[in-house]
Amino acid sequence: MSTPLLDPQDPMESVPLSVGDPMVCILGSGDFSRSLSSRLRCCGCRVVVGSRDPQRLPPEAEGSLVFLALYPEHYPSLLTLRPLLSGRILVDVSNASSLKQEGLSNAQRLAQMFPCSSVVKGFNGLSAWTLLTGAYDHSRQVLVCGDCPSSKLSVLALAQRLGFGAVDVGGLSASRALEEAPLLLFPSWRGPLLTTMLLFSFFYLYIALKNVLMPFLDRAENNLHHLPLITVNQALPAVALVMLSLVYMPGLLASVLQLYRGTKYKRFPDWLDQWMCARKQLGLLSFLCAALHAVYSVCLSIRRASGYMILNAAYQQTQVWRSDLYLSSGILGLGVLCVLALTSLPSVGQALNWREFTFVQSGLGYTSLVLSVAHVLFFGWDFAFLPRAYQYYLPPVFLLSLVLPCCVLIGRFLLLLPCCSVPLNRIRRGWESKVGLSQKARNSCLVIYRQNIPFK
Repeated sequence: MSTPLLDPQDPMESVPLSVGDPMVCILGSGDFSRSLSSRLRCCGCRVVVGSRDPQRLPPEAEGSLVFLALYPEHYPSLLTLRPLLSGRILVDVSNASSLKQEGLSNAQRLAQMFPCSSVVKGFNGLSAWTLLTGAYDHSRQVLVCGDCPSSKLSVLALAQRLGFGAVDVGGLSASRALEEAPLLLFPSWRGPLLTTMLLFSFFYLYIALKNVLMPFLDRAENNLHHLPLITVNQALPAVALVMLSLVYMPGLLASVLQLYRGTKYKRFPDWLDQWMCARKQLGLLSFLCAALHAVYSVCLSIRRASGYMILNAAYQQTQVWRSDLYLSSGILGLGVLCVLALTSLPSVGQALNWREFTFVQSGLGYTSLVLSVAHVLFFGWDFAFLPRAYQYYLPPVFLLSLVLPCCVLIGRFLLLLPCCSVPLNRIRRGWESKVGLSQKARNSCLVIYRQNIPFK
């Protein structure tokens, strides 16, 4: 770092700049420093990079932002620059070395080392690759925290200029959460993944108990060869159907809660809010299980013994047209679910307006749920009424998988009735009932309700 990494006079590294462009200093020589300097120059900022020698910083750099693109263990080497960095804004871009560290965060220790400087935490959630090749459409967020409001505004304005969405998350005490966030592995997927694993374990063990363990204990019938393929293929569609119903159940609960409260201006409970935020992950995991079920079914058809078993069961339970309906509804349901999965991608979802996105995620979502339920019903048909379906007093697994989806569809149908849909639409347009209002507000609410005039 004895010489600047980038020469301001190099035509390959700089663009014509005016005197009024902001000056940004970067202390660091790694990939992050190089990528950040390139993006700053592309956005019209003057950049001075990578020198610990105070004599190498030009006089016009006074008062500029200083990015510390260094590892925290190298911060003591900057103490000789304390007089020069006094009064400047120091942007700490470091991350924590491990989760749940004790003591102060990196940014807080830096603030103690440089008490005459203003330390702001930010840009640590971005990689060097994102800085170098990321879009400039503000689709990527930069979280910023600090104790000085004016310093935070400067960093937020710079993040906006670089094409990021800038978000103020509070004081420097929030820096620990920002430093640990890049170390978390899929934090928003933990609940949905745990739910999927629990559901799969339940259905898999239930099927193994009924079709493998009980026949072996009862009549010494060895069906252990069903465990790796047939049992898995029976559990996957049940998991996919239940997971898909879990995507739309929180919306129904939220609608019922709004009808009960008579307003949309009260927050949902935390558990319901977290559930609604996890709907995308639940839907994608449902799609994964459905796709695996399709692949497993193809593999089963290859096996000759399994193929004979499927054909015999089909001809014993249904006619040929019923088998066609069973396959057709399953294929259509999987196809619509593919559309839902594709529109959940940011690049696809951003190309849709709000009405189109709502139609796909809500209208086609319920269509996929109906087709999936029909797929299971065509499979079961009259089998649910046969005594042999309840061996050892255990109901067939497809009946268990239908309970929650049918409840969701019935709840959706009830909410479409005029007695529920009309007041719900008024509530979502800003109308409030008299529940929880003062007596004077109740009277006003009653008059406005009679006139059918929504108000906020």
